[in-house]
Amino acid sequence: MRGATHARWAVCAVAAALAATACGGGSGSGDAGAVLSASWGDPQNPLEPANTNEVQGGKVLDMIFRGLKRYDPETGEAENMLAERIETSDSQHYTVTVKDGWTFSNGEKVTARSFVDAWNYGASLRNNQRNAYFFGYIAGYDEVHPEDGGEQTADTLSGLEVVDDRTFTVTLSQKFSGFPDTLGYNAFAPLPRAFFDDHDAWLEKPVGNGPYLVDSYTRGAQMSLRAWNDYPGPDRARNGGVDLKVYTDSNTAYTDLLAGNLDLADDIPASQLKNVRSDLDGRYLNTPAGIIQTLAFPYYDEDWNRPGMEKVRKGLSMAIDREQITDTIFRGTRTPATDWTSPVLGEDGGFKAGLCGEACEHRPDEARRLVAEGGGLPGGRVTLTYNADTGSHREWVDAVCNSINNALDDERACTGNPVGTFADFRNRITQRKMSGPFRAGWQMDYPLVQNFLQPLYYTDASSNDGKWSDEEFDALVDRANRETDAARAVRLFQRAEEVVRDRMAAIPLWYQNGSAGWSERLSDVKLNPFSVPVYDQIKVG
Repeated sequence: MRGATHARWAVCAVAAALAATACGGGSGSGDAGAVLSASWGDPQNPLEPANTNEVQGGKVLDMIFRGLKRYDPETGEAENMLAERIETSDSQHYTVTVKDGWTFSNGEKVTARSFVDAWNYGASLRNNQRNAYFFGYIAGYDEVHPEDGGEQTADTLSGLEVVDDRTFTVTLSQKFSGFPDTLGYNAFAPLPRAFFDDHDAWLEKPVGNGPYLVDSYTRGAQMSLRAWNDYPGPDRARNGGVDLKVYTDSNTAYTDLLAGNLDLADDIPASQLKNVRSDLDGRYLNTPAGIIQTLAFPYYDEDWNRPGMEKVRKGLSMAIDREQITDTIFRGTRTPATDWTSPVLGEDGGFKAGLCGEACEHRPDEARRLVAEGGGLPGGRVTLTYNADTGSHREWVDAVCNSINNALDDERACTGNPVGTFADFRNRITQRKMSGPFRAGWQMDYPLVQNFLQPLYYTDASSNDGKWSDEEFDALVDRANRETDAARAVRLFQRAEEVVRDRMAAIPLWYQNGSAGWSERLSDVKLNPFSVPVYDQIKVG
């Protein structure tokens, strides 16, 4: 296949990073019918592939769906799954051939139409899917999802055409050489007719084509998944299923793990990092992952978008002592960020250490001067909003605020604003109810530098939660996506990232490792480059 060379550059770096760190687990035979329990959090939205763009819902979609591509759980490389071939001669017109022999768990055959119907549904404005933006490069998107808020004038994407039972064509509105390697993202999953025929029933109990089935779900308590015995793929579950137990406090999950009431916790609280290796006696992972933590800003709020605020944002960034926070709170499981991507991409894949420059260095005197020159903090105070249920966010937000208060010589300059659950936190963000900076961690969808920039900062992009917009940035991203030479594309993306830096669109904090701890019942525990447990490979007993 031509094109898609960006990802191949990136995945080599991912593989190298992971090879340097143990992937954990043992090699026992296990009990193929045994069920394990794992920590989890309620997803924000129903589990429609095109409507899930956060980690908790994504975990489930990864278990119950398989798409044209799948990202190798060790290297991150985009490999064919349901795609037999994806062919192009110009990086704009693609022919996709779907493998024979795949079915959904209800017995329905997976065909070319299963993909085309799903993508048309996801792109349509009337369906209000959070991931609609990922279909934006397919010809006809403007008609099915007009960006100006007008009525859609077509029901389907003109760039999609079913040729026969196993073949469909994709025409993009411009060249995008990395397009094939985005197709492992959950938004591009196929859907059965049951999704369209009785949508409400499907949402109650989703039907997919992955190695697990949804058995039951009680919001706020547990989702139970069970291995699908007739799964036709090569990555069959090595266990009988997974009970995803909802926790609103990672410390509680850790306590349950130690007490034998939980088998797997993939969010080790910061307060336990000093004890985790001795507590779990080797049953602990800490691996590089494509994750960055940032502070985003509500640009729809005039207070944060007025003249001079670039200096204020830069001043706040320079007020934060990243080294101290990552050392004392996270004990080396985080690395101070010096750009807006991730080291797992490698330099050839787009990571550029130090691109942030002095703006990411702790310079309290300069921070104080810049904030003053920019007109000061809106209302004289800044509030950092975060979800309090996962990720040890309270500890680091308090530390960030202390750092800002010390730099600005005002003990009340910054305070944290906890929101009880991740779902509620995300709802406030999507409803544009933020009045100050907020936590904006990003876990890559696929290992391309494009994924760390375009979804977050491109005008009206799917995860541009602060609604930042810059014409120069957008134009550079468009040029990069049209570029068929990997090295030139990477340089264009880095120029776009420099625009993010110069405007301080968001404040990069640190790169995050994935971590997990497990009980004595489990073996072969691994985290993929996205920091998600490879559930289907875990053995129980």
